[in-house]
Amino acid sequence: MLYGGWGTDENFFAPFCNDAFDFILFYNYSADEALVLPETKTYRKITLIAWSLGVWAAEYLFPKTGIVPHTAIAINGTPFPVNDKYGIPLKTFEGTLNNISEKNMDKFYIRMFGDKKTYQRNADRIPHRTVKSLQDELRWLYNRMMEQNEPGFNWDYAVTSESDRVFPSENMNSYWKMQKTTRHIVVSLPHYLFPNWNSYSDFIRFVERHKRKGAPAAIL
Repeated sequence: MLYGGWGTDENFFAPFCNDAFDFILFYNYSADEALVLPETKTYRKITLIAWSLGVWAAEYLFPKTGIVPHTAIAINGTPFPVNDKYGIPLKTFEGTLNNISEKNMDKFYIRMFGDKKTYQRNADRIPHRTVKSLQDELRWLYNRMMEQNEPGFNWDYAVTSESDRVFPSENMNSYWKMQKTTRHIVVSLPHYLFPNWNSYSDFIRFVERHKRKGAPAAIL
């Protein structure tokens, strides 16, 4: 299962799926409605991947799903997404919230992909979302985050990008360095890093190779 970040839809994630696994995607967080999930099977392994603001969303929604993962991987986010020390600085977050427009979303997606060239090369991944839906989602996330309790989720791995232009890398690294039970992996990639693997299976294998906690590994 994967918890996506703000401003996304299935276009961001479907290309990395295949018939080797079942896939549940959470995105467009904008309501407190009850979750309706498909009937669960008995799986040999359940992997939870949370990306960007999805790291917070996973902690918020996890108790409501009843699904217990065998492995949990946080990517380019922290449980404190609006935080001057461990997340996106409050002023930056509120500036985004108060200035959502089509033009500013284009700039946001460029930062997410890392640069304009990569953004243009992945134009088919851009979500089909209205400005209103993006405003509603970010407002809902902001309101819930301001009510946030202390984190209570055990993350097995945290992957952070040195070239992240959405979450300050130094803030993410400061948080994950404090989590002694989480293996921290640093990669030289942008905020949206999935295209560097052919599938989620390949990405999970990459992460799980880092069994021993130590100096962060890097992709150059």
